[in-house]
Amino acid sequence: MGKHKHAKEHRGDGQVLLAERDGAPPRPDQPDAKPRMKEKEYQRELRGLHGELVALQEWVKDTGAKVCVLFEGRDTAGKGGTIKAITERVSPRVFRVVALPAPSERERSQMFLQRYVPHLPGAGDVVIFDRSWYNRAGVERVMGFCTERQAQQFLQAAPEVERAIVDSGVILLKYWLEVSPEEQTRRLESRINDPRKVWKLSDLDLMSYSRWYDYSRARDAMFEATDTTWAPWFVAYTDDKKRGRLNIISHLLANVPYRPLPPHEVTLPKRQKPDGYTEPDLRVRHIPTPY
Repeated sequence: MGKHKHAKEHRGDGQVLLAERDGAPPRPDQPDAKPRMKEKEYQRELRGLHGELVALQEWVKDTGAKVCVLFEGRDTAGKGGTIKAITERVSPRVFRVVALPAPSERERSQMFLQRYVPHLPGAGDVVIFDRSWYNRAGVERVMGFCTERQAQQFLQAAPEVERAIVDSGVILLKYWLEVSPEEQTRRLESRINDPRKVWKLSDLDLMSYSRWYDYSRARDAMFEATDTTWAPWFVAYTDDKKRGRLNIISHLLANVPYRPLPPHEVTLPKRQKPDGYTEPDLRVRHIPTPY
């Protein structure tokens, strides 16, 4: 895995600021920020990265590697779109997306991390968590779905649990997607009257919207407690969704030590002869063709 310049064995050096992170780009409102990427350029770059993701997939299958990728971040920061960009050209039997619903009554009575353990990768798996056990450090803490004591217990336990995960041979990558308040407002407003996006606008999103700085404080505390040498956090700015997706995929590929397998030639076999077969005169129902 890639090393994180500012990670320490145990963080204890005060508040962790996003500006400290390696390679932090200019924010979108700064004069040297890059212009938004055009669709044609995005698709061209994404095509090449998709080829590399397939190569990673084949290496994972061949070697029995175990890869676990966590996506956390602000509401509307683009976690779903990034995961879709990663998975749209690979096999769902290798790249498995986990997006757990609210816990059941039984799950609420268990040790908090317990329900996530069965979803961790086995040999030949790439598991992507669309939100993860860090729900407790973020939305649950901010919205009062857990007690402050429970949140502190989680922050204390998570690094050692993740050490055990990494020690078991899992390549663990944790991404935080950050978006500006202005861009978050624009994206939420765009969901209100768009029938394609209205399902994305939950009551929780609306309740969370006004609590920007509560989420900022929770994020900072999470980084402070759980950014370790064995499981560092990586921050991606996603005001430009296209650049953000490409940057994340590129970073993911750079932090998994895959090697493309030697190509093998594929030749289509000859198709059998009809041997007297003719299309029967069957009554079948065809779908309408309005397009």
